[in-house]
Amino acid sequence: MAPLHPNILEHDGQKAFVVLPYEEFLKLQEILDDYQDLAALRQAKEDEGSAPAVSLNDAKKQLGVS
Repeated sequence: MAPLHPNILEHDGQKAFVVLPYEEFLKLQEILDDYQDLAALRQAKEDEGSAPAVSLNDAKKQLGVS
C-alpha cells in the first residue's frame, strides 16, 4: 500500500479527525473499491458454487452466436 501522510486533528484533547492529501485519499478510495468488488465476487461465487455451468462455446451455440 502507498505510504500515507496523515494530519491528525484533535478535539477536546482527543484524536478526532484525519486529514490526508487528496491524492492519498483517492488512492485509498480506489483500494477500498477494489476490496468491495473482490468481496462481492467471492460472495457471488459462494452463492453460485453448486449451480450448473455452461461453457462459453455451448452458450454461443445455444444463442446462435459465433
